[in-house]
Amino acid sequence: MCYYNEFGKYGDKVAAVSSEGISITYRELETYAKDIGEIIPTRSLVFCFCKNVVGSMAGYLSFLYNRIVPLMIDMNIDETLAAQLMDIYQPQYLYIPKELRARYDGMELVSEGYDYCVLKTGYNKVYPLHDDLALLLTTSGSTGSPKLVRQSYRNIQSNAEAIVKYLEIDDSERPVTTLPMNYTYGLSIVNSHVLAGATMLLTTSTIVAKEFWDFMKANKATSFGGVPYTYEMLKRVRFFRMDLPDLRYMTQAGGKLAPELHKEFAEYAMNKGKKFIVMYGQTEATARMAYLPADKALEKYGSMGIAIPGGRFDLVDVSGNIITEPELVGELVYEGENVTLGYAECGDDLIKGDERNGRLETGDMAKMDKDGFFFIVGRKKRFLKLFGNRINLDEIDRIIKKEYPDLDCASNGTDEMMNIYITDADYTEKVAALIGERTHINNRAFQVLVIDKIPRNEAGKTLYKELPQ
Repeated sequence: MCYYNEFGKYGDKVAAVSSEGISITYRELETYAKDIGEIIPTRSLVFCFCKNVVGSMAGYLSFLYNRIVPLMIDMNIDETLAAQLMDIYQPQYLYIPKELRARYDGMELVSEGYDYCVLKTGYNKVYPLHDDLALLLTTSGSTGSPKLVRQSYRNIQSNAEAIVKYLEIDDSERPVTTLPMNYTYGLSIVNSHVLAGATMLLTTSTIVAKEFWDFMKANKATSFGGVPYTYEMLKRVRFFRMDLPDLRYMTQAGGKLAPELHKEFAEYAMNKGKKFIVMYGQTEATARMAYLPADKALEKYGSMGIAIPGGRFDLVDVSGNIITEPELVGELVYEGENVTLGYAECGDDLIKGDERNGRLETGDMAKMDKDGFFFIVGRKKRFLKLFGNRINLDEIDRIIKKEYPDLDCASNGTDEMMNIYITDADYTEKVAALIGERTHINNRAFQVLVIDKIPRNEAGKTLYKELPQ
């Protein structure tokens, strides 16, 4: 049996509490799931508009319970983009917060519960779904793109089991949400903690809001997760000065954390008797592929760690040969049961089976140290060749953030010109001088440009494709 078929075994244990004052037990979750199964036929396609509330979590688990396939999307997605996705995939049902009901008033209301509505769309076309298909997620940074990741039931179960094992999650845990449920990292926190019978603390407040910290403290949150931007913001809100006696551990994924910031949080955790666990993952691998054990957080700061239980990494050179020597850079290739089925770009793709066979070429360049710990160097496609020099754009961003931690920045470009975007015009000359000095790149090969804000998705990850070209 899989966790999403048997969560009812936890009975009257509270499964989730929201900052709106709504709670639900595991028994009530199972009842809700059975009710959803009476309304929506099995193997239907549902668009689930996500929000960190009880209704969203209950709906998602109900869909898995009944072998209904959801596409998880942000409830704040642009209406035009949502309409495009619906036209492409033609879901039979929508599962939406009540506040969005007026937007789809032409659709039939089927049921309501926990401030969510089930609507019947009325599309005539029904695309057949592969028996293994459990879940659809947008690829990182492409919320409005038709390109979706197809996850299987085995993907979800195996990854949840691995996470529970290496984080040692049990039913006493009370994680507070800092990431959206439509983001693979945020969803993996739900999966792993429901598997263990823990209690989710659901809030739509962000870490810069007083309400978030009030809710977290009042409900004795034991953990939270975040992307690099989350930890940059935590430092700005003076997290290190906070009194959080119930907090046991923090996790980080969703991109490489600046080594200096990694070190600071590792030192904080060590001094406060807490754990800081850096991880590595992709939507294409369900969620997590690697973790850095907490007892290595300081010794190996800057590392993404080792493969999760049941997984394996190889480094591959440009000729396709496996690299075995330490400190040599190659593309990171992962193998494991959590490697997803493949992509979908149209409704006809939903019938496809496993196209990856448990192997994922991550597109990340990495190296391994003598102890077997991996370090991300950059993205395979985040490299430029300027005046004959190979430039790692991720390293450019890291140099700037290390020197000016309060300045938001991101870079892109071509082999003719590198563009560095910042959000404060007072730093234009400083950044230009810094990059010229540190990299020795000819100043004709790059430019520093000022924009209002760096584009990010709802999880805080930089959307490089949305930077000006």
